[in-house]
Amino acid sequence: MNGAGRGADRLTGLAPVVGPHTRLLLLGSFPSVASLAAQQYYAHPRNQFWPILSELWGLDLRALTYEERLQQVRERGLGIWDIYARCRREGSLDSAIEDAELNDLPGLCRRLPALQAVAHNGGESARAMRITRALGLPVHRLPSTSPANASWSFTRKCAAWREVFLLYHLA
Repeated sequence: MNGAGRGADRLTGLAPVVGPHTRLLLLGSFPSVASLAAQQYYAHPRNQFWPILSELWGLDLRALTYEERLQQVRERGLGIWDIYARCRREGSLDSAIEDAELNDLPGLCRRLPALQAVAHNGGESARAMRITRALGLPVHRLPSTSPANASWSFTRKCAAWREVFLLYHLA
């Protein structure tokens, strides 16, 4: 990790979004500045998370309130959380994350009786695959929905996400 976050205050992430029927736990790295300010997952307007789910589910999630979006997520068996609970970071780039503390993934997974798999949203999250594989569930790496991941088109991202979602009857 570079020195970008040394002067930054320690940041705390968001609570997990899960329900009793969570089958797939989707893990990002850590919320962006916009997400932390809004206290909402994937709040940056250029992040493609909500548009991808909208495409997969045939429902414009962006037209719903945030709470209604989370209700759809829970009802459809998707869980949302991040790899890191706390870190130091200036800006929103994963490459600026320093002094990161992991979330208690094993503890959360023990509370999810229907959980079938874990998916990582992007490369920084996927760096923790050795930890998620130790949970004894299938683990998938998905292309990042971040605006920084411009090398993948929206269509290509949707196809990759659809492939994993179909395995767990989420699409």
